[in-house]
Amino acid sequence: MASAAEQLAANINFGAFAKATELKNRIWFTLGALIVYRLGTYIPIPGIDPTVLNEIFNQQGGGGLLGMLNMFSGGALGRMTIFALNIMPYISASIIIQLMTAVSPTLEALKKEGESGRKKINQYTRYFTVLLATVQAYGLSVGLEGLSGSTGAAVIDPGWFFRISTVITIVGGTMFLMWLGEQITARGVGNGISLIIFAGIVAELPRALINTLELGRTGAISTLFIIFMLVMAVAVITFIVFMERAQRRLLVQYPKRQVGNRMFGGESSHLPLKLNTAGVIPPIFASSLLLLPTTIIGFSGAAGGGSWAQPIAAALGHGQPLYMLLYAALIIFFCFFYTAIVFNPEETADNLKKYGGFIPGIRPGKNTADYIDYVLTRLTAVGALYITLVCLLPEFLISEFALPFYFGGTSLLIVVTVTMDTVAQVHSHLLAHQYEGLIKKSKLRGRRG
Repeated sequence: MASAAEQLAANINFGAFAKATELKNRIWFTLGALIVYRLGTYIPIPGIDPTVLNEIFNQQGGGGLLGMLNMFSGGALGRMTIFALNIMPYISASIIIQLMTAVSPTLEALKKEGESGRKKINQYTRYFTVLLATVQAYGLSVGLEGLSGSTGAAVIDPGWFFRISTVITIVGGTMFLMWLGEQITARGVGNGISLIIFAGIVAELPRALINTLELGRTGAISTLFIIFMLVMAVAVITFIVFMERAQRRLLVQYPKRQVGNRMFGGESSHLPLKLNTAGVIPPIFASSLLLLPTTIIGFSGAAGGGSWAQPIAAALGHGQPLYMLLYAALIIFFCFFYTAIVFNPEETADNLKKYGGFIPGIRPGKNTADYIDYVLTRLTAVGALYITLVCLLPEFLISEFALPFYFGGTSLLIVVTVTMDTVAQVHSHLLAHQYEGLIKKSKLRGRRG
């Protein structure tokens, strides 16, 4: 039987959306912030020759770490704009701080302090973001000075002035995006950081589709294969939605207790365990680690003929057996590692015992923690296999048919999961608006009575 919330959700229509003024304001604010972000991806860094940079990037930037970062930044890195690093330093800092929370007793104690501890951890994350962005921006400026194309150098006037101005500009752009993402989260709809990455990927998607259709027009790939690829993309998206919504619900029973002449409690609830607890973090980490060596080799020019680095660059290329094997192994490793970081079965078992809850047939305490860990391990194994399959399938297509990089599994996972989260938040706002309307009506009826 459907719950009251599910029955109320089934009655949501466009009329309810039109009356939800706060929700409409939040949506308009989110759209305006994303437009500001997209405009910033076209403001170039001073001292760059865009023609030479575009030539160099087309030659060596499409497949390495630069290609992935350019995808996440919506083309800002390829154009070398003020948002060249996008929000990636903040994401890296957040993940590293989160991983360190499980290792450092100091950070773990801050996490347990509640709101005040969370604010301190957020502040540490911002400081670490500045440090990471500074290091990456300086490395980017030094790398740009060593690049040259057939028409000249990428940097018009290399030197310390260019390096300092580039670092200040890129770090400032990253911090502005971090602030913009927090504003979207607080005053808009959805997670601001995720929406910024989502907007960058979606903005470059039309160009990727045009490139694919151009390959079909020139005869590089057949029209039948393009149709098959589109059908397969829809099937993969449907599969991702199904797997992201999949969860195992553990039955939790609460005992009855008598207060006076009345009996309280005795109800049951569920402990939901997601199939994919780690989200999109495993493929992002795995891609970064694998593509970093080839990017360094490409920047340094060591991949030239007869170099010791040439076999390494070839073995770690897209579609190579070694690349596929390491990619799958790293995804599986990070799935288990990150799930162990974000979910603590012992803490969950202690909370259930504290409030009198228990899993039927399992003793409270250590036995409950072992059972939850056993179920979570099996779920994570299936989730890791699912993410590996989704990420490796596009890699075969990219290597065999030279499809655009935007059809990668990581970008597909990000787009689908962010869309699902945003729609869920819009749904919750509509539910809250309907509840408010029902409460107001009940108050009016009470006054009339």
